[in-house]
Amino acid sequence: MAIDTAPPPTRTGPRAQGRPGSGAGRAARWVRRAPLLPALIFTIVVTQLPFLATLVISTLRWNSLDPDNRGFAGVDNYVAVFSDPALRDSVVTTVVLTAVVVIVSLVLGLGLALLLDQKFRGRGAVRTMLIAPFLVVPVAAALLWKHALYNPDYGLLNGALNWLGNLFGFQAPQPEWISDMPLTAVIISLVWQWTPFMMLILLAGLQSRPMDVVEAASIDGAGAFQVFRYLTFPHLRQYLELGGLLGSIYVVQNFDAVFTITSGGLGTANLPYQIYQTFYQAHDYGQASAAGVVVVVGSIVIATFALRTVSSLFKNEGAR
Repeated sequence: MAIDTAPPPTRTGPRAQGRPGSGAGRAARWVRRAPLLPALIFTIVVTQLPFLATLVISTLRWNSLDPDNRGFAGVDNYVAVFSDPALRDSVVTTVVLTAVVVIVSLVLGLGLALLLDQKFRGRGAVRTMLIAPFLVVPVAAALLWKHALYNPDYGLLNGALNWLGNLFGFQAPQPEWISDMPLTAVIISLVWQWTPFMMLILLAGLQSRPMDVVEAASIDGAGAFQVFRYLTFPHLRQYLELGGLLGSIYVVQNFDAVFTITSGGLGTANLPYQIYQTFYQAHDYGQASAAGVVVVVGSIVIATFALRTVSSLFKNEGAR
């Protein structure tokens, strides 16, 4: 019996030409990716080149008030960032400001999302009004709180207290909101602005719940609190993480509210404002760049966790 030892026929059809290792496959991938190259180049030029320049400047001894004393400083600027008492205090203020704003915004956003998840007349108008604070320009929002609400002479808060005092016959206090509680004043303005953002994320999570499971639990006798505790809240866990991480990325870089409401005084100077002071008032470009690099690295760390949360969220949604 003869054994056929001839080699198997070679595939020359379209499947062979489009295999990942073939030249045609590589060419096809380049054809698909070529339209994205201008956007990639633009992103690199706009974001990465300035960061590299900042990284280089952070290693230099460069103060415009002392132009003759300029040279390579190594890590001295980074040591100054972590050893300067004002910068250390600004780091603590940044952490406190970010944590309180994100946590309070998440709690309020969850309550509003649960409210908007119910069906009632005028829900669309209520949703639009609740989203409106997030659409206000940050500087305009800070000016609104500083002058229209916090002002002790004509602000809405003291006006409301005065109206209540006249209504019930007592002398209403007229506090100096910004002077008496400066950090709280900044926090309240940021919570007002970021609560709609958290509400939108959590509302999207609520509307992606498997309603058949919720209805089955209700038929089995589970109350509203039990449904929320054992079904809704576990489902919203990743959305809460996503909202917290994205909120932290943006709030940790906030400059507008601190600069506009308190001008960084009374213990409200966060790290971005301290960088502004170091750069534009002390004119120490090297130390300001080092502090900026620290902020960018911290933001990248937070963004990495955010991207992982988004990826796991998409995987779980795709598995359903």
